[in-house]
Amino acid sequence: MTNTRNHVDDLRGASRLAIDATQGVTALVEEMHRTIAGGPDVLGRPLVGPAAALLAPIYGGIRAVTTLIGHGIDGALGQLAPVLGERAPAAEHEALLAVLNGVLGDYLQETGNPLAITMRLRQGGQPLAGALQDASRKLLVLVHGSCMNDLQWNRRGHDHGAALAQELGFTPVYLHYNTGLHVSTNGESFAALLEQLVTERPIDELVIVAHSMGGLVARSACWFGEVAGHAWRSKLTKLVCLGTPHDGAPLERGGNWIDVLLEVSRYSAPLARLGKIRSAGVTDLRFGNVRREDWEGRDRFAHAEDARVSLALPAGVKCHAIAGLRGVETSGEAGTDGLVPIGSALGRSEAPERELGFAESARWIAYETAHLDLLDSPQVYAKLLEWLR
Repeated sequence: MTNTRNHVDDLRGASRLAIDATQGVTALVEEMHRTIAGGPDVLGRPLVGPAAALLAPIYGGIRAVTTLIGHGIDGALGQLAPVLGERAPAAEHEALLAVLNGVLGDYLQETGNPLAITMRLRQGGQPLAGALQDASRKLLVLVHGSCMNDLQWNRRGHDHGAALAQELGFTPVYLHYNTGLHVSTNGESFAALLEQLVTERPIDELVIVAHSMGGLVARSACWFGEVAGHAWRSKLTKLVCLGTPHDGAPLERGGNWIDVLLEVSRYSAPLARLGKIRSAGVTDLRFGNVRREDWEGRDRFAHAEDARVSLALPAGVKCHAIAGLRGVETSGEAGTDGLVPIGSALGRSEAPERELGFAESARWIAYETAHLDLLDSPQVYAKLLEWLR
């Protein structure tokens, strides 16, 4: 007996998958909506009960329609926009949008969803506009990591950019971008933004400090800048990467990267259930993809070997790498910062052709420092001062 596939059953299966995905997104959006509407923690979240009663029929309706016709992901996500504007504090608003983009950013952009973050350079959370007219000719660009935003460079009262500006005379600007897009997509856009910036105002020196995924985006931008012959590449003198998974992050292979990062805010915690449909940006972290050739034509969820094309550090730039280690100095290099292995952060690789070749004096380990702690560690800042003077 011949076993032939029934196309009607295939379509039914695909429809069920779409319905399941939609209902999953609906459930997490409802949970976030209830969390935000419940009121502040400091007051004991007094509106939790009323919010649940009010929202139940709204999301019940979405689920009912979804069950009937198999559509509604955008409708469910659309519920977030007014909620964020009405009740979430500004910092939480930005953090939630950053996480949502980190997890689903490629989908948001492809569907034209207004929640998708548009890449821009900012200061204080605002687009640059004319803010650089009287600025120093020494520019420091800070690039955040996956599921984060530019405001999160200020952590526990410390901002590496602001501190370096005060001590070394830099003008700090911060890249804000959709971390759910491919690293190479963001790298190309970042290169174009920098080219626009240097053509609009005189700049003598450009320095980039990047955290986590941001280091991959910066290296990708350098590649695109070189290929396009951009003027900003000759201005770039130093690149410092903090906890960047140059050779990949094992946690991504199980989607656990997202689970860790989403604990930053109670507003974003419900998104953890989306780990299995994580974005292109997150899957790029598996091996540390920086160019289109690293992922084009491949199933990014498949269990496959590292197929990256080797890409050296940018020529003519003093490149530095800092790795965090949650253990003490006696732990050596066998450990991680909780997300990124030390060897990966320092540009080492089991494949000799993928060794990045940071100078030994340009590699440094911050002991007893977790991945996010790299953003406000006094010892990390001291090393930045030493390298950037």
